[in-house]
Amino acid sequence: DLADIDFYTQLALTAERGMLDSIFLADQLVVSEDVAHAARTWLEPITALGAIAHATQNIGLIATASSTYTEAFNLARQFASLDHISAGRVGWNIVTTWAANAGRNFNVSEQVTHAERYVLAEEYVQICKALWDSWGDDAVVDDRASGLYARRDDIKPINHSGAHFNVAGPLNLPRCPQGRPVLVQAGSSETGRDFAARHAEAVFTAHLEKETAQAFYTDLKTR
Repeated sequence: DLADIDFYTQLALTAERGMLDSIFLADQLVVSEDVAHAARTWLEPITALGAIAHATQNIGLIATASSTYTEAFNLARQFASLDHISAGRVGWNIVTTWAANAGRNFNVSEQVTHAERYVLAEEYVQICKALWDSWGDDAVVDDRASGLYARRDDIKPINHSGAHFNVAGPLNLPRCPQGRPVLVQAGSSETGRDFAARHAEAVFTAHLEKETAQAFYTDLKTR
């Protein structure tokens, strides 16, 4: 059952026993045309990794999330929460969502162009980084005897006012164990590769025979 969390947990535990560095849950925001014959992850990745994090100890946990159709504050908060739950093992696979009909699930009538998606993503990622940095390393006190839990002066708003987003901050939970989640990217277009070079700490790529690669990259050139 592809909606059974135990299935994914057991896969993660098997990968952990095999000493793999991480597992990765892909995602898409629409029902695919080949849904009748394609076995894909049905559970929402961030939610699924919350359960997997609790069941595992060491393996890295990477979830796909869209910078086009997700609010930056919500995403930053979700990944920070996962990083706390997993004791610092979470990564974000940054996607800009190329599926033409995805927008209709998010009150967007027209598809956002390839160039626009990466312009949005650039500002979006900067916001997320600022939110993750909005709590200082020493902001948490957690002194229950005195009743002092945090140093307010070490928690700063980000007051982002940009071309596409306005986010005040700060994030409403402490800094991640890693500081920030590991950032992952898989864009194969020139714009996507440039974006990955600026932000990603890990990059998904494909090594294919020449003819297969040409067809593959033709299909992916606008992602």
